[in-house]
Amino acid sequence: MKLLFWLLLMAAGAGLAYWWRGWRRRHAEREQAAAARMASFMAQARAAAPPPADPAQKLLFDAAAKAGEASEPALAIQLYARLIARFPDGGFAAQARAALELQKNKLTKS
Repeated sequence: MKLLFWLLLMAAGAGLAYWWRGWRRRHAEREQAAAARMASFMAQARAAAPPPADPAQKLLFDAAAKAGEASEPALAIQLYARLIARFPDGGFAAQARAALELQKNKLTKS
């Protein structure tokens, strides 16, 4: 009877050790997959980020925005157009195009 108890206890211990080893392996694989996904996500985020704008773009964009705020839509349109002409693929190009359309609408309404 004692022998059977010890055999069952050893079998349970071996089963537990086998389960623990499998769990650690699966956990490590999940961690590696998560790290790979994070690295892939970060690489995509870096690639999708617009390039940093140089100071000339920022100055033109800020000047055009201030002209628009000062109720000078014609000057704002000129500055936005200059920004888009000089830096068509710049960091502020999309914002400048949208603001240009707003200023055009503001100019035609007045």
